[in-house]
Amino acid sequence: MSLRTSGSSRRSRKRTRTARKMAAHTQKNNKPGKPPGKASGKEAQPLIIAKSPAEEQRLKLERLMRNPDKLAPIPDRPKDWKPRAPPEFVRDVMGSSAGAGSGEFHVYRHLRRREYQRQDFLDKMSDHLNKDDDYLEKLEQNKQAADERTAKRRKKREKLKQKKMMAKKAKLESKNKDGDGDEKSSDSSEEEEKKKKEEEVEEPEAEDDAEAPSFIMGKN
Repeated sequence: MSLRTSGSSRRSRKRTRTARKMAAHTQKNNKPGKPPGKASGKEAQPLIIAKSPAEEQRLKLERLMRNPDKLAPIPDRPKDWKPRAPPEFVRDVMGSSAGAGSGEFHVYRHLRRREYQRQDFLDKMSDHLNKDDDYLEKLEQNKQAADERTAKRRKKREKLKQKKMMAKKAKLESKNKDGDGDEKSSDSSEEEEKKKKEEEVEEPEAEDDAEAPSFIMGKN
């Protein structure tokens, strides 16, 4: 009888404690000035289900623009996985002695798994480094080819420029020669005209001398 009464009294005390906790919780939530059913001061937002990606993006932008002073969360870049560093000192060295326990196989299995992961990581790192080297080598080859094309085009442009300069120089020289020939021909024509004029002036004087009589008629 004493055990039963003690058990019932414990249950009753437990019920009273839970009832008091629930009453305190309801009293805390139902404060004056607040409507019942709202535990916090935030207004309940209506649930909107996006029907398209554009609408989903619009809802996200609206949520961000409700409080523009709030910083947008930018997640950090995930870190690359690296195998666990090997221990400096191995205490539980596994040997080939008989009498190993049943848990040694599982220890070996975990060690083998970690070793396989380490080897895979090393293989991936070597592939990554090889790809980087190939990429840098390809960039160097492309740069060298571009420099060669640029030098070839520069040489071609210089040749064309030199040809144009030579043609221009030859044209100027021919023009100068033509000008010198015209001057010489004009000088020679002027000299010939001067000679002709001098000859014309000398011929009438000779005619006058021939016509002049040697004696006067009617005088002895």
